[in-house]
Amino acid sequence: MRLSELGGKEIVDFKKAERMGVLGQTDLEINSSTGEINHLIIPTGKWIRKNGGEIRVPWRNIRTIGTDMIILEVPDQ
Repeated sequence: MRLSELGGKEIVDFKKAERMGVLGQTDLEINSSTGEINHLIIPTGKWIRKNGGEIRVPWRNIRTIGTDMIILEVPDQ
């Protein structure tokens, strides 16, 4: 799958069934030597939640990538 195919997909937390944002409003942490995606970095600013900050979700926590959304398990903070 190409990175361009991921853009615009909604990100949903599997455990809470909660919308977390849209890929494109998130950042990707990429390993510069291998090119692999390590983490999704999802902002938790005022447009999503009131407390601000970010959630770092390891790539391995992604359950599935569908046509419209990405379902993942957010690690307990």
